[in-house]
Amino acid sequence: MPEMPEVQGLVGFLAERAVGRTITRVSVSAIAALKTFDPPVTALQGAEITGAVRRGKFIDLTCGDDLHLIFHLAKAGWLRWYDELPKTLIKPGKSPIALRVALDDGSGFDLTEAGTKKSLAVSVVRDPQAVPGIARLGPDPLDASFTRDVFAELLAGRRMQIKGLLRDQALIAGIGNAYSDEILHAARMSPYAPAANLDDAEIDRLYEAMQTTLREAVAAASGKPPADLKDAKRRGMQVHARRGETCPVCGDTIRSVFFADRSLEYCPTCQTGGRALADRRLSRLLK
Repeated sequence: MPEMPEVQGLVGFLAERAVGRTITRVSVSAIAALKTFDPPVTALQGAEITGAVRRGKFIDLTCGDDLHLIFHLAKAGWLRWYDELPKTLIKPGKSPIALRVALDDGSGFDLTEAGTKKSLAVSVVRDPQAVPGIARLGPDPLDASFTRDVFAELLAGRRMQIKGLLRDQALIAGIGNAYSDEILHAARMSPYAPAANLDDAEIDRLYEAMQTTLREAVAAASGKPPADLKDAKRRGMQVHARRGETCPVCGDTIRSVFFADRSLEYCPTCQTGGRALADRRLSRLLK
């Protein structure tokens, strides 16, 4: 799933290539991906793209005076850019393409989604807060207002596991499965640690790991075209999706815990005192 750094990379790319261009056509080939009907998607035609921003994991393109084209790429979605948009017609149900946007200089982009589980979401709204996922977003962890003390207040009294807290978009916007693994590895912390039990030193360590991990990943994504962002993300991972490989910090073997639709990766030596985590969601450390 694209997370904050990759989404920020896409926003930066679109700000450079799409902002200032006029939309000449929007074609929807996966009607289930379109989550709004008023204004209609046809209202985007003839509108100039005047801005591109990230809201958590959402991309928000300001179009004309009062329209926003907002999309969330979900688990298997992506943006495919063309300097020269293909002329071929998209056949609904016969292509991974969910939506195509054509621009006045012949360029444009497709929103695609792989796999059978379709979660990509596209909205056309006048107010970004009309998108439920945006309305419920917590603070952005890289915003200047998200200080160590604000983070500590967010943790206080929450009995949930720290891995789940970092991924909860209503608490902190933009972090998903991959970067929560990376942050916890950098902080030398178990994914199952209860958030409310962290002491001041652990909060310091976790906050610094979050800031450093995300800022480095955003910097690595900056300036890259969409086609290169996924590989850049994979190269930057220390533990996520590296089950069976050697931890670059201590040399131990990276391990996984599998759930129904995802897994987490961690290093026993760095994060759990050398003990393995049982492979179930509510596991405690094995004795």
